[in-house]
Amino acid sequence: MHEKLPAWVGLGAFSLSLSAGVVNVCTLASVLRQSVTHHSGSASSMMLALAEGRWDAAGRLGALIAAFTFGAVVSGAVIRDYHLKLGRRYGLCLMAESITILAAWSIFGRSPFAAQLALAAASGLQNALATTYSGAIVRTTHLTGVFTDLGVALGNAVAGVRVPAKKVELLLAILLGFLSGGLLCGLLYPRWGLAALAVPASITGAAGLSYFAYRHRQIGRGRA
Repeated sequence: MHEKLPAWVGLGAFSLSLSAGVVNVCTLASVLRQSVTHHSGSASSMMLALAEGRWDAAGRLGALIAAFTFGAVVSGAVIRDYHLKLGRRYGLCLMAESITILAAWSIFGRSPFAAQLALAAASGLQNALATTYSGAIVRTTHLTGVFTDLGVALGNAVAGVRVPAKKVELLLAILLGFLSGGLLCGLLYPRWGLAALAVPASITGAAGLSYFAYRHRQIGRGRA
């Protein structure tokens, strides 16, 4: 099943993972010091805060998780499918993500927490954008599942079990993209500051426009 994955899936996974890597390191390097693209740590920190009676901290973490979930809800409502399939409204979601990142950048100085919520929502939208394709789980905003799947693949290979090459390539594309995005932001942030968010906004915006152009061309061919 994974052998049927077209090349553009890997390219898209790399690009979106790079975008997420930049966003996450940008928030970690900023005054927020908080991840926004994945929330296992946020959920655990929220429970610890509740146990210690730090209601304000717990509320902020809860809001962050809710914002991420809201982004996924928007993606689900717009795309209306669990499976990546050309013809769905991916361009609209990508443009919405780009605009949300730009909005977060514009308000960061005045309201860091509101910007943080916006970036979490953008991350949730992206992570839900391409949840599944031909049985391959495509998570582009965190690496826990990627490291797990690569470990399983390596274990299978050691045991003599055939590992789908396309699946490994997809996982490596996500891994390389996220790490590259993090490194890129780490290099850019000391000079650019929050302007580093222009990188993920540009990536998702360009992807959205490219998708719109592709769909327009496909529709034109269908009418010819």
